[in-house]
Amino acid sequence: MQELIAYFIDNPTALYIAVGLLSLCIGSFLNVVIYRTPKMMEQEWRQDCHMFLHPEQAIIDESKLTLSKPASTCPKCHTEIRWYQNIPVISWLVLRGKCGSCQNPISMRYPLIELLTALASLVIVSVFGPTLQMLFGLLLTWILIALTFIDFDTQLLPDRYTLTLAALGLGINSYAIYISPTSAIWGYIIGFLCLWIVYYLFKIVTGKEGMGYGDFKLLAALGAWMGPLMLPLIVLLSSLVGAIIGIVLLKIRKENQPFAFGPYIAIAGWIAFIWGDPIMKAYLGQ
Repeated sequence: MQELIAYFIDNPTALYIAVGLLSLCIGSFLNVVIYRTPKMMEQEWRQDCHMFLHPEQAIIDESKLTLSKPASTCPKCHTEIRWYQNIPVISWLVLRGKCGSCQNPISMRYPLIELLTALASLVIVSVFGPTLQMLFGLLLTWILIALTFIDFDTQLLPDRYTLTLAALGLGINSYAIYISPTSAIWGYIIGFLCLWIVYYLFKIVTGKEGMGYGDFKLLAALGAWMGPLMLPLIVLLSSLVGAIIGIVLLKIRKENQPFAFGPYIAIAGWIAFIWGDPIMKAYLGQ
């Protein structure tokens, strides 16, 4: 491992190439995560509801969906997608954005997510270099990308990812990878409570729920990674990013749709993770 790290230190171009290729493959996997996770949750909910409402009846015979099984297929003709048709970006270009069997259009979002994952990962490499901070920063980036698009699609922020992200932040910062253990703990607590308080005040005043608990958990997770001092910047940036993207979406969409705040927290959190300190110093005039 030390020899590999030394090699990447001496050959930064090789590090960029390795991370770029790896992150393209990760982006392809994230497409599966984004598409299947909500369906897996729905399947679990159906099973739980069936057990609760009809405990005397047998469980519904439904093939279990996971991130690895069944194999990916075309949604129209159900032809299994071969490995050579699943090469990140390249396969989409070669197939001209269509299924190789039935010519059903394949969304451009798939290669865009792969490219986004690669670009964001290379930014992490440029900031942290071949260090533990880079490795964990890549994990944070990949999870945030998955959460962003899942929430855009379904207005859901799955606990299996937000809580894992929080636990990972608390765990790595117990070794002070990014911040002190104390800052990580208070970042988690304050990150959860600040949106929880806003949620309940809004509910008392309007009688409506303005956001979901997933938003609290995501901000708490980011607090565990970056500490409480970065939380005001994340909230401010998320509001700014949300306003900009929200205006664009209102122009594009013809009908009003539920507003997911989680993606903007994730985007703001990633920006703060990379450039938070320079932004804070510039704002404070230091």
